[in-house]
Amino acid sequence: MSLCFYLLIPIKSEKIIFIPKGSTKNIITHLKDKGYRLSFLDVYFLKLIGKPQSGWIELPKETLSRAEFLYALTISKSATTSVTLIPGETNYFFLRTIAKKFNFDNVEKLKFYYDQYSPYADGVILADTYNLPYHADEEFIIQYLVNISLKQHEKIAKELLGYYDLESWFKIVSKASIIQKEAANVSEMPIISSVIDNRIKMNMPLQMDGSLNYGKYSHIKITPDRIRNDTTEFNTYKYVGIPKTPCGSVSIDAIKAAIHPEITNFLYFMRNKNGTHDFTHSYKRHLKNINNVKN
Repeated sequence: MSLCFYLLIPIKSEKIIFIPKGSTKNIITHLKDKGYRLSFLDVYFLKLIGKPQSGWIELPKETLSRAEFLYALTISKSATTSVTLIPGETNYFFLRTIAKKFNFDNVEKLKFYYDQYSPYADGVILADTYNLPYHADEEFIIQYLVNISLKQHEKIAKELLGYYDLESWFKIVSKASIIQKEAANVSEMPIISSVIDNRIKMNMPLQMDGSLNYGKYSHIKITPDRIRNDTTEFNTYKYVGIPKTPCGSVSIDAIKAAIHPEITNFLYFMRNKNGTHDFTHSYKRHLKNINNVKN
């Protein structure tokens, strides 16, 4: 009778709580330290019911009987929030998306941890959707995103190249980030890649607007004034070659295109009225393609 009464005692809890990894005893001790009215008996009851899932979990409601609370620990699902990094988007805007999703007051804290954990200012976190713990702090989020992406970079590199070297790999990612910005679709990516290679072989500047859509300029139209005045490595009108740092996030398709360009003699391309690009080797033909869009 007293046992039934014990299991019916209500326990008040937050809707989302953190369960550490470890033994059942350690879990109960952790919850007791957080103010939950639990005892050594609950260790035995919880062992009979099942094994709690570690991490942030979401309970069905904030007040449960002791029996319901212990059972909920074993069946509740992870409490996560999803964030999506769109291919081509920059770290500048992605950090602001995270801050908004998690109601962080200061995006600079995210930037601080990103600079601490990431080897490059952009292009490290792969374009994807990530499910993050609901109550995670800024450091955990950035460390998780950077670490999981670097592991994925290594995996992709070994699959496509047979080896992984961070510095040489991110030269490829830098090329892929320009392809990502410039291509109208996936099928154009290997062609854009070939234009980049062909121009580099001829010691021509890439002259690609996409590289100048770095950082906070991600959504700003590139103007002649901007081209004249931007002195960063991303100004491919002024400097020959690919910038050392990626200008934004990349997809796997863009990376594959960077490694395996189509074989062409194209040096120029112009977005047409259909939203795709017209490619050509001839500058004279390129000028006609420009006029076709204007007229």
